[in-house]
Amino acid sequence: MKVAVVILNYNGEKLLPQFLPSVIKHTPYEIYVVDNASTDKSLEILKRDYPAVNVIVLDKNYGFAEGYNRGLQTIEADYFMLLNSDVEVTENWLEPLIDLLDRTPDCAVCQPKLLSFFNKNQFEYAGAAGGELDYLGYPFCRGRMFSTLEMDKGQYNTAEIFWATGAAFMIRSEIYKKFGGFDPLFFAHQEEIDLCFRIRNAGFNIFCVTSSICYHYGGATLKKSSFRKTFLNFRNNHLLLYKNYPKKLYRRIVFVRFVLDVFAAFVFLLTGKPVEFYGVICALFSFLNMKKQYKSLIRNKSKKLPSKIYPHSILKEYHFLKHKMFSQLSENRK
Repeated sequence: MKVAVVILNYNGEKLLPQFLPSVIKHTPYEIYVVDNASTDKSLEILKRDYPAVNVIVLDKNYGFAEGYNRGLQTIEADYFMLLNSDVEVTENWLEPLIDLLDRTPDCAVCQPKLLSFFNKNQFEYAGAAGGELDYLGYPFCRGRMFSTLEMDKGQYNTAEIFWATGAAFMIRSEIYKKFGGFDPLFFAHQEEIDLCFRIRNAGFNIFCVTSSICYHYGGATLKKSSFRKTFLNFRNNHLLLYKNYPKKLYRRIVFVRFVLDVFAAFVFLLTGKPVEFYGVICALFSFLNMKKQYKSLIRNKSKKLPSKIYPHSILKEYHFLKHKMFSQLSENRK
């Protein structure tokens, strides 16, 4: 089988009828739904309304990372397209992605251009035109800098990126298996950046194919502002750095990152967001406990970062230099 489109579902009884029809309509390949032990009517809806869709039922909620790892164990295909349950796809959305992988042996992962479901001329927060990472480990996107979203004017053509969004993540199955898939320690959030980092360190490339377009609802599983989302993002970002940064560089930046994150926590508190404040503080302590608990964590043994990491501070660019768009950065890859 050439491609398997795999959707991870957890209590998606409202999302499945809204978004699955577009996937079925525009996908000439096998579609799988991996269910993370939903407690709503998801399985009933799938069996009744979408009998052609393959369903894999897990025994409990393993989160995004391990949920996909377990689901993909039983699926055979050349390429896996991991698709969020709140993504609307368009006609011929898969062909440009398949074509890129077919003709580019050193490309391991790619993503479509991700636009907002609510404003279809605007980039979407979770992926936009591809993910980037600055040297302090802050992720951002072409078309999305922190909370600033650009309008899509075709300014970001097919390009090499640092990481691809987990909302629409196409990967060679052999690469996924070779690198062990997503790290279960992440549970959800930034596990795709971790996997892309490991893949990049092995010499493979990652692309965004902007001729393929999808529309992302966003925030359907976890609200944009919540303790759980804040906790996972801050904790997992530190786990990402600890695992993937060269040890010498990590020791230089870790103190700076902790200071910046504590500062961010108090900004949340002073702006009336105590839940987010608590989320950041808990995330930092949780990460420190993880370091003690998982001393056998496999870490990057290289002595330098991949060349594709943005060499400046995105915080400085955004807040002090007022560069709100990717194209305005002091140094970017066009």
